[in-house]
Amino acid sequence: MFDPKSIDDLATRLSDAVPPGFSNLKEDMEKNFRAIIQSALGKMDLVTREEFEVQKGVLAKTRTKLEALESRVDEMEAKLK
Repeated sequence: MFDPKSIDDLATRLSDAVPPGFSNLKEDMEKNFRAIIQSALGKMDLVTREEFEVQKGVLAKTRTKLEALESRVDEMEAKLK
């Protein structure tokens, strides 16, 4: 679900931001950052882009149908008045 390359890139950028005096800890920190990021993302209720696009399409169709039904109801109400 998550792009491992993106997680690796983020972990690398975080470890690169560590002050030079801690360079001996860089590899360990990068591993820890990666684990923390994966854990945090794993706890989130996220969907893939594909799932999002499918639901976006469903919503658009539903909205179109709802607007058509609202129009029909308005016409029926106008005829009853």
